[in-house]
Amino acid sequence: MSGDGGGALPGAQAAAEALRALEAAGATLATAESLTGGLISAAVTGVPGASAVYRGGAVAYATDLKARLLDVPRDLLAERGAVDPDVAGAMAEGARHRMAADYGLAVTGVAGPDPQDGRSAGTVFAAVSGPRGGARVSGLSFSGDRARIRARTVEQALRLLGAEVSAITGR
Repeated sequence: MSGDGGGALPGAQAAAEALRALEAAGATLATAESLTGGLISAAVTGVPGASAVYRGGAVAYATDLKARLLDVPRDLLAERGAVDPDVAGAMAEGARHRMAADYGLAVTGVAGPDPQDGRSAGTVFAAVSGPRGGARVSGLSFSGDRARIRARTVEQALRLLGAEVSAITGR
């Protein structure tokens, strides 16, 4: 991986760092996005050489698509709504399995301005599923407008991915 991701998109530097870690580990990535609407995929594919590790992504904005495309259990969605740590974990695992990748990165949350599923704007869950199975989920809370919340989500989710890959590979 070369370059710094260009700096034009939210999370460009974090994307470049995460992709370098994935490349060093000989691992691949798939993404599942809700509130970011493809911004993580854009940050990742903005890095020169991303095709060496990035398999693809799904933007499952609608709740029913989280079940259909990413195998999130329908009863989990019905019981807790889409903005939930277990939903984020299931999305990451679903992306990893559906796209045959070593790692899955997923985000779900509320960009605002209104609450959703009983959660306030700025509530976000990011998850990474890796080769060891299961998912590491991080609960995040951001303030600001939709654009700021979405940009911060991209940045922090990619940092979570980079940290998880480094922790597993020791790199």
